[in-house]
Amino acid sequence: MRIDVKGRNVPVNDELRRRVDKKFAKVARQVSVYASMEVELSEHRNPAIRDSQIAEVTLYLKGVTLRACEESEDMVHSVNLVAEDLSRQVKRHRDKRRKRREARQASPRMGLG
Repeated sequence: MRIDVKGRNVPVNDELRRRVDKKFAKVARQVSVYASMEVELSEHRNPAIRDSQIAEVTLYLKGVTLRACEESEDMVHSVNLVAEDLSRQVKRHRDKRRKRREARQASPRMGLG
């Protein structure tokens, strides 16, 4: 799986990039190698906004796009939260596909002649 990390108002250093790769390794094992993910890290510049560190993730799979966005006071915590959220979405998507496939195989085939 290809992971693109972008920063808006936030410098993306090697340590942050490594942390993103590590957190999404679980998701990468569950999806196709052809899937691609965009991680966008940004920051609200308004001091009145307490949860100013934002992590947004878009995962492009075959036929479906999964998105997650989380905010917190710390960028690392935001990445952790969004990784958990996306992992939950991927698991739900895989379970749905598995149930559809099993239901299709269990139903009697209706053929002509």
